Amino acid sequence: MTKQRLLPGTLNFLRFKRKSWFFLKFGFLVFALIVFCELLIYYLVIFQCHWPEVKTVASGGKPQTPDVLKVIFLADTHLLGEVNGHWLDKLRREWQMERAFQTALWLLQPEVAFILGDVFDEGKWSSPEAWAADVERFRRVFRHPPDTQLLVVAGNHDIGFHYSMNTYKLRRFKKVFDFGELFSIKGINFVMVNSVAMEGDGCTICSSAEAQLIKISHLLNCSRQEKYHSSPKCSSNQELSASAPILLQHYPLYRRSDADCTGEDSAPPEKKNILFKERYDVLSKEASQKLLWWFQPRLILSGHTHSACEVLHAGNIPEISVPSFSWRNRNNPSFIMGSITSEDYSLSKCFLPLEHTVLTIYCTAGILVALLLFTHCQPS
Repeated sequence: MTKQRLLPGTLNFLRFKRKSWFFLKFGFLVFALIVFCELLIYYLVIFQCHWPEVKTVASGGKPQTPDVLKVIFLADTHLLGEVNGHWLDKLRREWQMERAFQTALWLLQPEVAFILGDVFDEGKWSSPEAWAADVERFRRVFRHPPDTQLLVVAGNHDIGFHYSMNTYKLRRFKKVFDFGELFSIKGINFVMVNSVAMEGDGCTICSSAEAQLIKISHLLNCSRQEKYHSSPKCSSNQELSASAPILLQHYPLYRRSDADCTGEDSAPPEKKNILFKERYDVLSKEASQKLLWWFQPRLILSGHTHSACEVLHAGNIPEISVPSFSWRNRNNPSFIMGSITSEDYSLSKCFLPLEHTVLTIYCTAGILVALLLFTHCQPS
């Protein structure tokens, strides 16, 4: 009698225990799925990226290891603003960029990181309050240790296209990013161009930007001349390496289109033959020729198009268009890794997790979870 009275209670307890154990395992699996898709996948993908090697330099018949600078180049992060940025879109894409950038810093430990313009999406029209909020989010997403330098080039979404650019927008950008035109480290010269100001119409900002670039060109040319012979025109207290500079800018130099661009992250086929508009999609022919003439760079890196491309200017000067770093602009974002010395460089590309891959994992897991719940909840 006693045993029969206890049996229903015991069965209920066992059912409750089984259900509790099921939902505990279910919760753990969901948690593991989120951790994998939102954290671990970045480590698994970026871990496969490696710094390219630079050739050793022979001196006195003995090979010498050059002083290599490890640099990463990003472009077009487009942090959303208060007007066009839906909160869910902000959350998703900013988390993706934050995890990608922080993982890259932790695994690769670059000495310098450059962002080649269009850091923000609405800097061209944002109010002072919205700008301050965007800057705060930028500093959270792209935080970095003291031994990594982060430098940013101005883009049209940061300070406006040429006819909406003004001194106020440029000054607030420079105040945050300390935007300078020349950065030298380990004997390597980087020239950072405000390509929005290369309109060539003689506007105040344009004239000032060109005058500063001409001054830097003079300093760099003097450093090259003094490597071989001194010149009376080169009396300057600023000592620079004789290394040919690397040009960094947002707009690419002039090219007709992306028709000759190749690779899985180049522009889609339906867009490759669309002709570029000068001063909007690319710099004008005149501005491009000026920059090549002034600096005679050994390498050019740019952004703006959101797609990858490699072109040669003047027959032997390579330009690399860096794809967007954000899922908002492409399914397969990436960044460039550079091992650079004063005499040589080597570049490689590091792809980030594909957005479609992450969504496919979530959708597949969602279907499996639904089937599992449906099966479990069937009356026995």
